[in-house]
Amino acid sequence: MKITFYGHASIGIEVAGKHILVDPYISANPKASHIDIHSLKADYILLTHAHNDHILDVEAIAKRTNAVIVSNHEIATHFGNKGFQFHPMNLGGSWDFNFGNVKYVNAIHTSSFPDGSYGGNPGGFVIEGEHKNIYIAGDTALTMDMKLIPMRTKLDLAILPIGDNFTMDVDDAIIASDFVDCDKILGYHYDTFGYIEINHDEAKNKFFDAGKDLMLLEIGDSIDL
Repeated sequence: MKITFYGHASIGIEVAGKHILVDPYISANPKASHIDIHSLKADYILLTHAHNDHILDVEAIAKRTNAVIVSNHEIATHFGNKGFQFHPMNLGGSWDFNFGNVKYVNAIHTSSFPDGSYGGNPGGFVIEGEHKNIYIAGDTALTMDMKLIPMRTKLDLAILPIGDNFTMDVDDAIIASDFVDCDKILGYHYDTFGYIEINHDEAKNKFFDAGKDLMLLEIGDSIDL
């Protein structure tokens, strides 16, 4: 399983010969100006919620790739009504796709489309594929519901927001890593805007002191699990 960071909360996943994009917000992010959305491969696009900084590039990428859009019922059918392929889910539900199992799990946040219309409940994803399991938290506060995840799935990586203001901060993310029983963390949702800028060294040191490994990838860089 290969994980690529495309900036903000945008993640690429290569697993079982399939390409998955999560929350593609790339073209309007000046920090990701070197990423060409027209060259990205996508068999599936997973969306945690409907905010513009998570769905901006969905239509441009899905139109070119014919990717299946996977999200909550409201978001998935929103794009389905526009003619895109879609697979609706809801909190607590899971589905076996041709790359692995995906479960849509709880997140505490808000969710609305750019025009203000209802975007359903926000969520995160637990993905099990190629004997590797990852948790993509989405935009969320620290929540006790995270403790439910390791009751079903032993994680190899947790992808957690750490930018504060709109989501958890670094200290809450450390607690979240305890809750999900995973010491290997990929941080995201930081630095894109002034509200969520962080001190990288301080963040890494806090995780290190807690006996955990926080990875902060450069945009476009990847890790292999």
